[in-house]
Amino acid sequence: MSTHFKEDALLDKLGGIALKADAVTWLLNPQDFKQALLARIASATSSIYIAALYVEDDEAGREVLHALLAAKARQPDLDIKVLVDYHRARRGLIGHKGDSGNYIMYRNLMAEASHPFDIIGVPVKSREFMGVLHLKGFIIDDAVIYSGASINNIYLQQKDKYRFDRYHLIECAELARSMRDMIKQDIVNDSAVCVLTQPLESECNPEKQDIKSFKHRLSQAHYQYKTTTVGNRVTPLLGLGRKNNLLNDTVIKLVESAKQQLFICTPYFNPPAILSRALAKHLREGKKIDIVVGDKTANDFYIPPEQDFSTIGALPYMYEQSLRKFAKRQQWAIENGQLNIHLWKDGINSFHLKGISADNRKHLITGSNLNPRAWALDLENGLLLHDESGSWKESFIAEQQHILLHTERLFHYSQIDTLHKYPKPVKKVMNRIRRLKADFLLRRIL
Repeated sequence: MSTHFKEDALLDKLGGIALKADAVTWLLNPQDFKQALLARIASATSSIYIAALYVEDDEAGREVLHALLAAKARQPDLDIKVLVDYHRARRGLIGHKGDSGNYIMYRNLMAEASHPFDIIGVPVKSREFMGVLHLKGFIIDDAVIYSGASINNIYLQQKDKYRFDRYHLIECAELARSMRDMIKQDIVNDSAVCVLTQPLESECNPEKQDIKSFKHRLSQAHYQYKTTTVGNRVTPLLGLGRKNNLLNDTVIKLVESAKQQLFICTPYFNPPAILSRALAKHLREGKKIDIVVGDKTANDFYIPPEQDFSTIGALPYMYEQSLRKFAKRQQWAIENGQLNIHLWKDGINSFHLKGISADNRKHLITGSNLNPRAWALDLENGLLLHDESGSWKESFIAEQQHILLHTERLFHYSQIDTLHKYPKPVKKVMNRIRRLKADFLLRRIL
């Protein structure tokens, strides 16, 4: 039995939750996502569980929280839980001085509310740079809105600027129950998490030892559901760490099983070595790959030259050099049309799309980045849609065409800037990294 056939069979046998053809709705822009989210919150009858990296203290963040409070006031027995990263909630924005953290806003809102609810801080690791809660999902009654987006002005396009993501609404009671139960059993009830809305005078934070051991408990967590291996279905996937990571393993199997083509979206191009090898093998076998990645100016860490520079602003350039290296190595595939690298850029807006489609038959929608940090440090999840009947093929192709609207295809790796063309502060940082020979370490955490 060939390796290719084996990987394909493993994915086909991967159990999932049965889905009707009309269970999936594609929300193609931030406005549709925001409208659907607020509408579902307003009509919720039993529960609302939200998992995101953060809910920002800005207009959009407060609008969503006020909508949740209004839903709770209308129906006090409504089960509402909002999960955010513990460390991210307790610090200010990078590069912004004097910001005291989003949890201050959470605390003040709930102190004034007649029917408060819990906003829960989840410390995946003892320090933010070592790993964060990157779990995603807006689970409302019997539906799941899945997106890599967090909640703030840019993700919800509250003003003129937006951060482009993917957004899918899935109507499925079993999927919603499975995702909700995992949150309740493996996260909310753990001693390492804490409610961020506690009054200051009685605040009780988790013990360091509980946080330290939490990553092991999380690595054992998984979604439980009534499973089928036939027909259209969705497989919820969870992953943390390098070992026994079902989400990462599925990505590799998805690449290896593709018979004709892959469509890949990633905002930060720095694929783990195992994924780079799988992509290269796919090309050598004569198959096609489309990769959509944000231009460095569409990276959410990008700092325009006219603004004050900080070290974090070097990240988009580092990702760009990783892309250039990959494109140079695979230039032969670019020239013969097997590899199409599409750079996304739309004015001052940013790009945050993630996911893989294989042969327009299997589709991974996820908030996980295809980089070493996501694959080793962060708690991630995703949904694998198996389109056995072909019911969703045209809709996914339409989504892909929408994603490509603001892209430019690379014809040669030399179209990507070299270090020589970068602003002086960027060159200074990157040359220092090279002198210290820190490239290898940084690639592991980027």
